[in-house]
Amino acid sequence: MLLRPSALQKGDSVYILSTARAITINEILPAVQLLESWGLHVKIGETIGKQFNQFAGVDSERLRDFQQAIDDEHVKAIFCARGGYGTVRMLDKINFSNLLKYPKWVVGFSDITYLHIQISNTLGVQTLHALMPSTLLSSSTEAVETLRKELFDEKNFFNIPSHSLNREGTANAELIGGNLSILYSITGTLTNLNTHGKILFLEDLDEYLYHIDRMMLNLKRAGKLKGLAGLVVGGFTDMKDNAVPFGKTAEEIIAEHVAEYDYPVCFNFPAGHISDNRALVIGKKYQLEVGKNAVILE
Repeated sequence: MLLRPSALQKGDSVYILSTARAITINEILPAVQLLESWGLHVKIGETIGKQFNQFAGVDSERLRDFQQAIDDEHVKAIFCARGGYGTVRMLDKINFSNLLKYPKWVVGFSDITYLHIQISNTLGVQTLHALMPSTLLSSSTEAVETLRKELFDEKNFFNIPSHSLNREGTANAELIGGNLSILYSITGTLTNLNTHGKILFLEDLDEYLYHIDRMMLNLKRAGKLKGLAGLVVGGFTDMKDNAVPFGKTAEEIIAEHVAEYDYPVCFNFPAGHISDNRALVIGKKYQLEVGKNAVILE
C-alpha cells in the first residue's frame, strides 16, 4: 500500500506553482479564493507570473519553486497551476527525499503525469490526478467536489453509465496512469511505469488518431497492457484525423489493443481534459466493477 498524505485541515498551508507553462496571477485567483473558502492558507510560488518563452520561468526557476514546496514541512499540498509542457525538463533534478519526511498531496493532470508516475512508482507516495487552477472555471461542480473530498479524506464514490465497448468484470487494485502521451514518452526511461496487477487509467487531448494507435502499440509491445487488473479510459477529447480517415475512434483503437486480454475495461470515465474531470488518487487501491448497465469505482 502506498503512503497516503495526511488529510487537510482548516488552517493548513497549500502551495500553487507551475512546473510547465506560464500562467498569470489573475488566472489562479479563482483557485486561491476556492481554497481559502475551504479554510486553507494559500502560498503563491515564484513561478506564478514568470515567463520564459512558453514556460513559467527557466528550468532552474521552476525546479527551485517545486523543491521549496516539497521541502517546506508546513505545506500540505502542492497544486500545479497548469500543464502544457515543461515538467520533464526538471524532473531528474528534483530531490524527492523530503516528500517522504513531509508527505503532501501533489495535484494536477496532463503534463503533471510525469510527477504522478515518478512519485507513486519510485517513492511509493500517492498523488492526486485532478483539476488544476487553470481549469477551475471550466470544471463541473462534481469535479470540484471530488477534489475537496479527497483532500479532506472524505469518501468518493463513482457510479457511471455503461459504454458499448466496456468489458465486464471486477478488479481490486492500485490505480496508476494519467495522460497517454506522457506514459508513452516515459517508456524506457528512468521513470519506470509499473502497471502489472494494477488498474491503468488513460486519457488524452488533441491527438491524431494514428498517434493514439502508435502509443497504444508502444505500451503493448513494452508489456504495459499485459497483466493489468483493469483498464479505465477517461476523456479522449478533440481527436484529429487525416484527410484519409484512420477509420476508428480513439475508444475503438484502445479496445482493439486490449481485446486479447480478459480484465475489465471501462470507457468514458469522467476524468481527463474534460469539464467533469473528477479526482482520482494515483496509487490508491480501488474496487472497480464493470457491469452491464453501470460502472462503479470506489
